[in-house]
Amino acid sequence: MKKIVKRLATLALTVAGVFTFATTSITSASADSTDDSTATTFQSVYKVAKSKLGASYVYGAVGPNVFDCSGFTSYVYKKGAHVTLPRTAQAQYNSLKHVTYKNIKKGDLVFFGGSKYSISHVGMYIGKGKMIDAQNRGVVREAVHAPWWHAVGYARVATATDAD
Repeated sequence: MKKIVKRLATLALTVAGVFTFATTSITSASADSTDDSTATTFQSVYKVAKSKLGASYVYGAVGPNVFDCSGFTSYVYKKGAHVTLPRTAQAQYNSLKHVTYKNIKKGDLVFFGGSKYSISHVGMYIGKGKMIDAQNRGVVREAVHAPWWHAVGYARVATATDAD
């Protein structure tokens, strides 16, 4: 019975993610924007993210006290920059402007999985090869290129201040 409930929950979240992706429109910033507004936006989302360090992980949770990975990134950007992201990690990856690791900036999202078509995890880059993410140990700060993660892509989240 427990397996059936888990499978139904996974299916429901997948369908919700596809629906969210189909109905969400996000404008992406250019990969080379380097103005002060980017730093200001990072500081505001980082403040929210840092305040959630130690929060518990629950699959499908979107906050404010428990999160899954994409629920965490959605929450941080909604509270810190008033940006609505799609619900699932795959939908977030699909909807954002991709950047290379060489061009990654603080506040960019880092995606993990088997390939860019099977994203299973997302975290927020905070600089110096580190990210904050929600995972089975809860919301933690860790290395982007830890041996247990396979990074498959990076993306920039557009904010209202990017358009200024």
